[in-house]
Amino acid sequence: MHSLEPALLVDRDGTLNVDLNYLDDADRLEVFRGVGTALRLARAHGFRIICVTNQSGIARGLYTHEQVARIHARLNERLAAEAAGVDAFYYCPHRPEDRCPCRKPGTGLLEQALREHHLDPHRSAMVGDRVLDVIAGESLGLLTGFISGGPRSEERNRELRASGRHPDVVADSFLQAVLRILPRG
Repeated sequence: MHSLEPALLVDRDGTLNVDLNYLDDADRLEVFRGVGTALRLARAHGFRIICVTNQSGIARGLYTHEQVARIHARLNERLAAEAAGVDAFYYCPHRPEDRCPCRKPGTGLLEQALREHHLDPHRSAMVGDRVLDVIAGESLGLLTGFISGGPRSEERNRELRASGRHPDVVADSFLQAVLRILPRG
């Protein structure tokens, strides 16, 4: 019997919802098709669901902590309609140039989530649409999933190729990534 639970650590913008480039209004949130199903399946396999997201728009003065909280509440409202949800949200409000250790590709937020929720990194995965999600996951020995489809996929895939990184799972959508991760978890 494992004392620590596995987790599905997930990026937000471009992974769970459409990346609107500094989303500041909960009413504009668009959840990707299949996300509710993917999260339900992960939970049925014993995974905790933790969202880990960079939100530099706060440091840039584009939105506030309160706006981010409203977006996360709206995301969980939308997911609840599909009998799914996120257990906890962690976000870094800093800009890349601030060199904050919690900002992905740094591992500070992931380490905090793993510690606070008593999660097993050896049975957990990090899924996102950016190389920095892959790097953060790899740095902690997590299974990594990369979303290669969707808006801005050409740019993201070029970024992945240039990095020389090789995620454990590459999939066109979040649902496909989760379906490929679950048998491995």
